[in-house]
Amino acid sequence: MRSADVVVIGGGVMGCSIAYHLAKQKVQVLLLEREPRLASGSTGRCSGGIRHQFSNPLNVQLSIASILKMKAFADELDCEIDLHQDGYLFLITKEESLRDFRESAAVQNALGVPTEILPAAALAGLVSHVNLEDVLAGSYCREDGVADPHGVTLGYARKARQLGAQIELQTEVVEIRKEGSGITAVCTPTEQIATSMVVNAAGPWSAAIGEMAGVQVPVRPYRRHVFITHGFPEVPQNRLMVIDFDTSFYFHREGEGVLMGMGDPDEPSSFRDAVDWEFLDRVTDVGVRRYPPLAKASIRRAWAGLYEVTPDANPILGEAPQLPGFFLATGFSGHGFMHGPVVGELLADTILRRQPQIDISGFSLDRFTRSMTRPETNTV
Repeated sequence: MRSADVVVIGGGVMGCSIAYHLAKQKVQVLLLEREPRLASGSTGRCSGGIRHQFSNPLNVQLSIASILKMKAFADELDCEIDLHQDGYLFLITKEESLRDFRESAAVQNALGVPTEILPAAALAGLVSHVNLEDVLAGSYCREDGVADPHGVTLGYARKARQLGAQIELQTEVVEIRKEGSGITAVCTPTEQIATSMVVNAAGPWSAAIGEMAGVQVPVRPYRRHVFITHGFPEVPQNRLMVIDFDTSFYFHREGEGVLMGMGDPDEPSSFRDAVDWEFLDRVTDVGVRRYPPLAKASIRRAWAGLYEVTPDANPILGEAPQLPGFFLATGFSGHGFMHGPVVGELLADTILRRQPQIDISGFSLDRFTRSMTRPETNTV
């Protein structure tokens, strides 16, 4: 029987970051991914956004530390990640939303983030051709931006392997064995791997992994679409992420065209990840109203992926109280890529019984049973 100090389940940015940070501390780590390639799930299908603009101060702290790691990524991991800090701009059209964003900006400013609430008249200088007729104000942070999800994931995986971590693809976990109050092994269809510690970084499939361990993980999958256009004359000059908050429509420059998407509040939870082309009509109706030049654009490609959503839109981090040795890094509700770099380090410290640089106890699994949740309101 093979053995590993820690078995990480999931080969997205979260799993690879955790594997790297554990291997860096000379831990014998084995990462198992059931698909033929890394970043094949939520990570590889996200829009690549990174931002500080959250309402929950713990999410803001994660962003600060994670974006610092992305800025140092090329030096630490010898890998370019196409990082562009051209900012995030939330367009606000309702008074209630404006009050919430003012409160969130105060939280961010208190932590050193330079978020500004700008009057509508000042927004045209940030992005051209946007319809601002009904916009009350904008929430803008110049240090937000976009990066390459595949580059970050593969950068961590490559370095983790160099440090001795084993990463195995097309290897599905089918059982987690326990004895007494602890874990004894992880089983695949072909073998049993002895271990006392498992990390559930399976994203939208985390609830199923939790069930194998006898731990209820309140994560549900929701489909999200991304569409990329061909080039057209009024494509933005930089990669500023513009979000029409009250409709959830967003866009930023991608290559010669525009990347855009929007949530569908009426779509139920499911594991469907095929593109619903009829939904494109709804996206473009909203998009053309907000950004009229999109009427000239044609779609070059599209894909759909899954958000892993918790009841309070915050992640679940740390050790499951009811099962020693079972750790969780899941439920990021659309924000896993941007927090992956620092969460990998925080989970590695937690596994090694070290004090993490950020107190993540507020995101523990038992917050739901203790009614200690603080919902994240700045979600898209």
